[in-house]
Amino acid sequence: MLKISEVQPANHVVTLKLEGHVVGAWVTELRNACDNVLNEGRSLRLQLAEVEFLDQNGVVLLSSLQSRGVSFVDCSPFVAEQLKTTMGF
Repeated sequence: MLKISEVQPANHVVTLKLEGHVVGAWVTELRNACDNVLNEGRSLRLQLAEVEFLDQNGVVLLSSLQSRGVSFVDCSPFVAEQLKTTMGF
């Protein structure tokens, strides 16, 4: 399960707080939530402190989002290592 919640916007940047696992159908949910923000022309950052696991599709999505200018904050050590290994984060 993945919980996606919007943190109070600051300086026109939308922060989505993620909690749980970015796997399976939740990858699509996260992609849709991010696309909604980015398609409005707003800046986006993802707060990843409470992400416990990413499957391969989740890592690919984060890589794609990073290439679109999305920033990541507060990565858990596990997620940071996954991103580092896969994306050179």
